[in-house]
Amino acid sequence: MIYPEKIKAKKSDKIIKILISVSIGIALIFVGLNKLTTPNTPWAALVNAGILYSWVVVMYSIKKNINIAGHVLLQIIALSLLTFYIDYKLGRKGWSINIAIPIMIMIANVTMLVLTIVSFKRYIKYAMYQLMIVFFSMLPVIFVTEHMVQDKTLSMVASGISVLNFVLCLILCARDVKEEIVRKFHM
Repeated sequence: MIYPEKIKAKKSDKIIKILISVSIGIALIFVGLNKLTTPNTPWAALVNAGILYSWVVVMYSIKKNINIAGHVLLQIIALSLLTFYIDYKLGRKGWSINIAIPIMIMIANVTMLVLTIVSFKRYIKYAMYQLMIVFFSMLPVIFVTEHMVQDKTLSMVASGISVLNFVLCLILCARDVKEEIVRKFHM
């Protein structure tokens, strides 16, 4: 069987730099087209936000030893920022805070629950990321208390699922989590 030749690090860095340059060129072309065709509609900003999001995901994925839970955390933060930015650019209708972010929080928590159940022996690798996701999942509660959300139901359900998920993970892996917290925070 013939395997493809492995790309050397210098060559792959060069390829990434070329692709980033191409992405910047495309982004500038979109800005120019937006200014020429529909200057009152900021669609180029949305496209460029998508390009930026794609590069964040690609650069994170290229790193070696990617922790799946870390990837879930990155995705929830990056997608939340992207949807909030799109909502802001489209006139701040509130759909990002009311619908998109709570749904992403629920998906992240379900993903973490599946990771915990499937690999609870290795849960300790995910424990700190789970804790960070729980803290991030409390954003909808802040949105509700600050009266930024019109319909509180989805936000409260997302935060409730997050807390329930964290408690379930603690029940499944309590001793491992305690050891990891002591080790990480030198307690």
